[in-house]
Amino acid sequence: MNRHYSEDDLTLYYYGEARRREDIDAHLGTCAACAATYSDIAATLSMIATSETPARGEQYGLEVWQRIRHELPEQDSPWWAPWVRADRLAWGAAAALVVVAAFVGGRVWEHQPAPPAATSSTESARSAPSAEVSRRILLTSVADHLDRSERLLTDIMNAPDQSDIATEQTWADDLLTTSRLYRQDAIDAGEQSVASVLDELERSLIEIVHSPSRISAADLEQIRRRIDAAALLFKVRVLGDELRRRDAAPARKTS
Repeated sequence: MNRHYSEDDLTLYYYGEARRREDIDAHLGTCAACAATYSDIAATLSMIATSETPARGEQYGLEVWQRIRHELPEQDSPWWAPWVRADRLAWGAAAALVVVAAFVGGRVWEHQPAPPAATSSTESARSAPSAEVSRRILLTSVADHLDRSERLLTDIMNAPDQSDIATEQTWADDLLTTSRLYRQDAIDAGEQSVASVLDELERSLIEIVHSPSRISAADLEQIRRRIDAAALLFKVRVLGDELRRRDAAPARKTS
């Protein structure tokens, strides 16, 4: 394979969404540049991985008992209490309650739903960097995606009449898959303006993908008119610049 894979391709490969995974596997084994790029992407994306539920320690049962023992009601002494030493009774009851509490606590722990986010100030402080990293990754990724889309649209606008656009269609198909993922991420992050531009971009990408490879001058002109009517090239360029400014703003404040 002569060409290198894009960051979008490698990002989709990391999440298991990429097509031609076998080709990418083989390419990463032979291309040091793509392997290094994928290593950087994987290291960055792993920073926002959801943390696993911590394992219970050996003292978990005792900790449960220490929390509940003061709330247990006192019980009347059984008829055989006079024949049993008080210290042995207390020790036996405590041991039995520890076992029961550990068992019940373990069962409840296994069936408990995941705790809500930011239940304490410590958890809020811990989750804040992950949210910031996620936002910056989204801004940078979408800005790069818009740059590649701008180059594709420019090629379409400058293509000669009655030309073969098979290469541009393959490029547009890859961009379309990535754009849908970024648009959903933008909606989840509350970035409605970003999602809106990506939606307009997807419509033009779909039209390019589904056009004949040997496109007629009339069909090509129709695509160009729709791109011009939506001012799509202008929107894509302006949004890409804006996202890079927003991404760079925190870095300037902390420097």
